[in-house]
Amino acid sequence: MDVLIVDGANVVGSVPDGWWRDRRGAAERLRDRLARRGAGEEIVLVVEGAAKGVASVPGVRVDAAPGSGDDRIVELVAAYAERGDGTRPVVVTADRELRARVRAYGARCVGPRTVHPAD
Repeated sequence: MDVLIVDGANVVGSVPDGWWRDRRGAAERLRDRLARRGAGEEIVLVVEGAAKGVASVPGVRVDAAPGSGDDRIVELVAAYAERGDGTRPVVVTADRELRARVRAYGARCVGPRTVHPAD
């Protein structure tokens, strides 16, 4: 089973739709788009900064990073790797440094358009 871990700031920032005027609202819209994916997969949306306070909804667990969102994503990926139950994290980000960090724990990476296509 895979778990989708979404770099909220990176994915929201990949589409120039005015997200910078309302970071929390942009994160909520992304969360809602992710929730519509359905299919019973585990989805974790990592938010940071002005997007903190976004609530989880059925199908999407929102994880507010206490500091850096990238560091929190690495922590989550490492925790799944330690479980050893076959769960493989798929990290959604375009951040090259983050991709390298999570691949060291066996995560697969996909780009933001996988979950937030440009309209």
